[in-house]
Amino acid sequence: MKKAILYLNQFFGQIGGEELADHAPEIREGLVGPAIELNKQLGDDIQVTHTIICGDNFMGSRQEEAINTILGFLEGKEFDIFFAGPAFRAGRYGSACGNICKAVKEKFNVPVISSMNDENPGVEMFRKDVYIFKGGASAAAMRSDIRKMAQFGKKLLRGEDILSAEEEGYYSTGSRHQKWLNPAVPATDRVIDMLLKKIRGEAFKTELPIPESDLVPIAPAIKNLADCKIALATTGGIVPVENPDRIQSASATRWGKYDITGLDSLQAGVYKTIHAGFDPAAADANPNVIVPLDVLRVYEREGRIGSIHNFFYTTVGTGTTQGEAARMGKEMVEDMKAAGVDAVILTST
Repeated sequence: MKKAILYLNQFFGQIGGEELADHAPEIREGLVGPAIELNKQLGDDIQVTHTIICGDNFMGSRQEEAINTILGFLEGKEFDIFFAGPAFRAGRYGSACGNICKAVKEKFNVPVISSMNDENPGVEMFRKDVYIFKGGASAAAMRSDIRKMAQFGKKLLRGEDILSAEEEGYYSTGSRHQKWLNPAVPATDRVIDMLLKKIRGEAFKTELPIPESDLVPIAPAIKNLADCKIALATTGGIVPVENPDRIQSASATRWGKYDITGLDSLQAGVYKTIHAGFDPAAADANPNVIVPLDVLRVYEREGRIGSIHNFFYTTVGTGTTQGEAARMGKEMVEDMKAAGVDAVILTST
């Protein structure tokens, strides 16, 4: 019987929520949370023997320690395949799944599989190193996502022919392989066929897809900060405590701007974070750790920068789609340009 191991974060490992995101790595024999469904989907020939659990913050802030600890857990363990997630749109979880999968693949030379939504930054970070299946936006898609991971894992372990990324359902890794057609069709015939379809306006599919790149031109360097008006913007969710614009704590579609005229800093109890993707304690105690108004006021008084714009701009990044983020960013920039802003300091979490 083949053996599998699954990696989970603290939430799906049933340890706790954001307050336990610093949970140190641990390994448990048997099935925890999603491992039960994965084991079921793998069938009788493959068994999930262990579940590894690690807090998202621990993996993010102490990555080398976390990975080395987990690799140590796996030393001497018999396993044929390694799974992580699904991670949905959770960016820190996606990054954790990608990092540990890549490390396990490099050290133990076993197949590694995860699943993430296309809005998860882990996709672009690790798609070249890990089989990452196209997953749902939330845990509501858990069963479906696990089913796809399990089915592909079974194909790998059985040595079955692997189809293209599009046909199998995972994100393209950028690798190209020869494929022998049956019946065989010469390349010259195939390319002429595509050309004729293109000329006739018919649908055709290229054999050499080129990924689209959303390139942003680099802005020219600022020659003299002492002459500039600087704006502050953040995806860290800092807002007045009443959250007057009702900005969502995740998957945001709204942004706000708030007057800081005459303020030397953002005061606790007046401002807070509404961000659902990290422990808010430090930001609520001192909002300036996310929006560094206090330090910029010092620079303003010293003449290092010309002035600080009278408003700061804010939204929430976690779970926010690229489309919504692009729209909000453009709207913020138009407002800043109208106010004569020369440069922006954009902070995250």
